[in-house]
Amino acid sequence: MATEDEPGQKLADKASRAGEIRDFARSELFDRTFQEGMELVEETAAYLDGEGRRDSKLLSRSAALAYAGESMKLTTRLMQVASWLLVQRAVREGDMTPEAACDPRYRLGERKVEAEPGHPEIPMALVEYLVRAEKLYDRVLYLDRRMYLDDAPEPDANPVLSQMGRLEAAFRE
Repeated sequence: MATEDEPGQKLADKASRAGEIRDFARSELFDRTFQEGMELVEETAAYLDGEGRRDSKLLSRSAALAYAGESMKLTTRLMQVASWLLVQRAVREGDMTPEAACDPRYRLGERKVEAEPGHPEIPMALVEYLVRAEKLYDRVLYLDRRMYLDDAPEPDANPVLSQMGRLEAAFRE
């Protein structure tokens, strides 16, 4: 049964969540995470355009196909993280409201646990970028879930108050 306080509580929950989102966007943790994420994007792009491209030309056909697949996975993962970080920066700078940042299209999806790259010829540098990107994604996913909880946990119901409410309702009938 709905109570009159529920709509007011939901507004309070949204305001609290908006405050948490703003606080995070202004935090040192966000600064560090943003810097790390953008640096990893730049390092990875430089690797894939330079040394990685040279390395991939030396691979066998099957290893080159595996390399292409892994590099696409890597760039996709990094673009997801970069997009999320840019949304948080938009909140920080006032270009986006925290409420708008809650939209599912700005949230990170659960990641599938992937096996290590399957081909033994994959260059170690690419494997290292993959590992770094997955670790960063996991940390950002954790932050996403902490800040944008879709369903805040319900407070434990007090069984005594619950019974009292039932008794009052029974005597009113």
